[in-house]
Amino acid sequence: MKKFVDTLHYLTQDLPHISHVAQVEMACSQGAKWVQYRCLSKSDEDMLAEIHQIASICDDWGTTLIVTNHIHLVHQADIQGVHIEDMDADISLVRAQIGDDKTLGASANDLATILKHIQNGADYIGCGPFAHTDTKPNTCEHWGLKGYADAVSALKKSRIDFPLIAAGGVGLNDVADLLKTGIKGVAVSAAVNKAEHPAEAFKQFYNLLH
Repeated sequence: MKKFVDTLHYLTQDLPHISHVAQVEMACSQGAKWVQYRCLSKSDEDMLAEIHQIASICDDWGTTLIVTNHIHLVHQADIQGVHIEDMDADISLVRAQIGDDKTLGASANDLATILKHIQNGADYIGCGPFAHTDTKPNTCEHWGLKGYADAVSALKKSRIDFPLIAAGGVGLNDVADLLKTGIKGVAVSAAVNKAEHPAEAFKQFYNLLH
């Protein structure tokens, strides 16, 4: 079953000055069609309380809500899917746990992992990192534009039509060139959340991708 996958994936993050709920309100007010709740600092109880608020906001705006990693919460709130950041995770087991109707995203930093995730039931894959990012520290080599062009080309040669999302250090000035590689879209977090004017920054990304 082919799922809706938007071209702009907006990720919330743990910030001292603005809540996840406020981040989602900002994004949805600017047209967000896809929000990924990425909370690494709270208990299940606190996350669920927050997710219920966020789900209500997303429902009002018709926005898809994805939760990062917390598979066990997917059926406890109005969540449309889950994104798994562990590149070594067996996505087929996650798919079996969440069911076929939920959207399943996965992270990858090489072609072999992309192909494995596709075979195991992912609906989209976040690839990268594109460039340096502090949002999700890792030691993986930066993909740059060539990494995405090569991945898209390899999938085409195998006659695989599948949505790849550029993630990790994507800035506003990178979007046009990234889209030329043939990827589906981009994921952004700090480029919006840590901007001087987050709503304006989000709208600029939105306008480039819709």
